[in-house]
Amino acid sequence: MPDGHMIMAGLSLLSTTFLTIVGSIILILIGLLVIDITQSTDAIRRNYPVIGRFRGLFTALGEFFRQYFFAMDREELPFNRAERDWVARAASKADNTVAFGSTKNLQATGALIFVNCPFPTLDEDAQASEPVLIGPYCDHPYAARSVFNISGMSFGALSEPAVRALSNGARMAGCWMNTGEGGLSPFHLEGGADIVMQIGTAKYGVRDAEGRLDDDRLRAIAAITQVRMFELKMSQGAKPGKGGILPAAKVTPQIAAIRGIPEYRDSISPNRHPEINSVPELLDMIAHVRRVTGKPTGVKTVIGAYGWVEQLCREIIARGPASAPDFITIDGGNGGTGAAPLALIDNVGLTLQESLPLVVDQLRRFGLDGRVRVIASGKLITPADVAWALCAGADFVNTARGFMFSLGCIQALKCNRNTCPTGITTHNKRLQKGLNPQDKAVKVANYCLGMVHELEVIAHSCGVGAPHQLARKHVRIVQFDGRSVPMDELYPPLPGIDAGAALAASPAERVR
Repeated sequence: MPDGHMIMAGLSLLSTTFLTIVGSIILILIGLLVIDITQSTDAIRRNYPVIGRFRGLFTALGEFFRQYFFAMDREELPFNRAERDWVARAASKADNTVAFGSTKNLQATGALIFVNCPFPTLDEDAQASEPVLIGPYCDHPYAARSVFNISGMSFGALSEPAVRALSNGARMAGCWMNTGEGGLSPFHLEGGADIVMQIGTAKYGVRDAEGRLDDDRLRAIAAITQVRMFELKMSQGAKPGKGGILPAAKVTPQIAAIRGIPEYRDSISPNRHPEINSVPELLDMIAHVRRVTGKPTGVKTVIGAYGWVEQLCREIIARGPASAPDFITIDGGNGGTGAAPLALIDNVGLTLQESLPLVVDQLRRFGLDGRVRVIASGKLITPADVAWALCAGADFVNTARGFMFSLGCIQALKCNRNTCPTGITTHNKRLQKGLNPQDKAVKVANYCLGMVHELEVIAHSCGVGAPHQLARKHVRIVQFDGRSVPMDELYPPLPGIDAGAALAASPAERVR
């Protein structure tokens, strides 16, 4: 019977295929067994051949399973699921209400409790936030419209479609976009957003062949109308005392041309600006950039040894208010980055929660708080965190990772490997295909506008008309004993110092 022969032939083929597969697996296992017992670099594999290989696999998979199955909504670091989900819903313009009560532990040390007013602000009495002027002594001061903006993320650390999405989204939301230290690319300008040009320690984009500041390049960038301000980066949160790190795999010909560096070689920035080694030299550099560009110039820094902030204020008083940086961006030691040594990312630099009030208090002490605008940056991605920073005295808040989440970041922690599965921090064209700049630009704008709306909700609950009116008296911070204390009691005003007292300070006091 033909059908019988066909069945037997089929069974024979299946049997042969099965035996081939089993035999191949056995041969592979024998090969791995031989390799494992003869190698001498891995003790586990040598003592437990083949089986020991599963340790690496399970370690890698553990990161995935903890994120999606085992970690509670408020447990995971650096950002937990509740925080990431809030950003995702805001970016999608989805319903951001929740039911049945808070999952946040409101008695944990450091928890924020905003003090609601018995007579909250009615919607019809709310006030629109007025633009804040930055750089009144500049030829081209900047009237910043948004209290919430995009922090520095370089083209190189981020992919082309990610930068394009952020640029277009920033224009739609009316916020500014910081270039990060990788230089100004065409993709930053594409959307028409206001741009803050960051000058890192390697001077990418504005450097000469020796890596020094090139005034002609600086002047050319300043001539671009979209470029509103310049920011000298002294340090950043995840790696204070260490320059930017861009792995060689990410230094494509295009990125190398924008930065002015060799292709496919690690891009390592100096630990600091070589020409800035003191407070007077810092003010000299700020004055130089401001004079060449005609635009507001400030600094970005992480606070560690904060005595220099007082010295900075005294030096400004001695030179006059026009010498001051137009803004100071305070980054927390818990800030993020694409690549940083673990020793720095875990252990160096004060958190923003401690450093921001310290800097604001020094500026207020010397009467410089209206002259020097304060920008808070560092792990502020939810309305409560941003509102706290405004209460502490910040004029603006920047975030990088919040906007990365709005682009679709899943916290895969692959930013430094060029294998980002969402296409945000990779230059692999196949992985970039999943990131549609037009679609993601809308999500970026939604996140920014959603944040501002919820800030207004908190402000109105506290009885003020707009977020910029929030003050320290509007938030309480839970202490170790479970009791909350008003922030204005934790950080009372420092005794004021007038200009005469500051100028009369002895040389020893001026440099401590």
